Amino acid sequence: MLIGLIASGHILLESVPGLAKTTAAKTLADSLAARFQRIQCTPDLLPSDITGGQIWDQKTGEFKVSFGPVHANIVLLDEINRSSAKTQSAMLEAMEERQTTIGGNVYPLPEPFLVLATQNPIDQEGTYQLSEAQMDRFMIKDILTYPSLDEEEEVVSRIASGVFEEKAATNGQLDLEHVRWLQSKFKQVFIDRSIVKYTTYLTGATRTPQSVLDPRLADMVQYGASPRATIALCRAACARALINGRPYVVPDDVKAVATRVLRHRLVLKFQASAEGVTPEYLIEGILHRVASP
Repeated sequence: MLIGLIASGHILLESVPGLAKTTAAKTLADSLAARFQRIQCTPDLLPSDITGGQIWDQKTGEFKVSFGPVHANIVLLDEINRSSAKTQSAMLEAMEERQTTIGGNVYPLPEPFLVLATQNPIDQEGTYQLSEAQMDRFMIKDILTYPSLDEEEEVVSRIASGVFEEKAATNGQLDLEHVRWLQSKFKQVFIDRSIVKYTTYLTGATRTPQSVLDPRLADMVQYGASPRATIALCRAACARALINGRPYVVPDDVKAVATRVLRHRLVLKFQASAEGVTPEYLIEGILHRVASP
């Protein structure tokens, strides 16, 4: 989440319900004193329900602009695949252009702006699957798994102690100006040309997997990652370097974010699903076979 915030990239979270995705997004917003909005996606959700619209004001005799929940610093799109393709398109346009158009006028979204979209891998009835082009708009996709038994016990203990009922203190925490400062420092992180070339080799290997993978595995890849993946790899690696206190990128930064950046950009054939081969497995194989600088 910090990598996405610093690098101005959006995040797609996939997990079963109840794994605190909303709590994580709200906690991040509270720690930054940022405006947070949660949008519960449903099949009848309209684009105007997200972006906003014009309302007739009888007192002034004019239309008044009413901004939608997307005009916030951190926006949680809960179960994005339950909204229609038209609504998904409106949201993804706001993510890419960082603006909305209401009544023919363009309104910029606040900065910083981070979208956390979630989708449920089970119970797919009545959902609208995101297309490959739409998935490509997200810088990072992370898959959340169940906590360990000890972690789950700790969660229950904290809830019982009332820790979530207390209002979070904002004194001494980062404000939005500090986030903008971090984003300006992010642009100054040095990434050597050899590491940029390494990222192109990684994404290139997803398009021509037969050059690095076993022929049986390579044949399971239908489409590889786009050039947007190379850009995302470099940006995510720079953000990770900054978080770790370094003004330069090392190959380990690229390796650490590669799976999160590439997993949703690989389109596999049905054969891969039938044999239980995942994008993560193929990406791991590519990382082992492509030499790093």
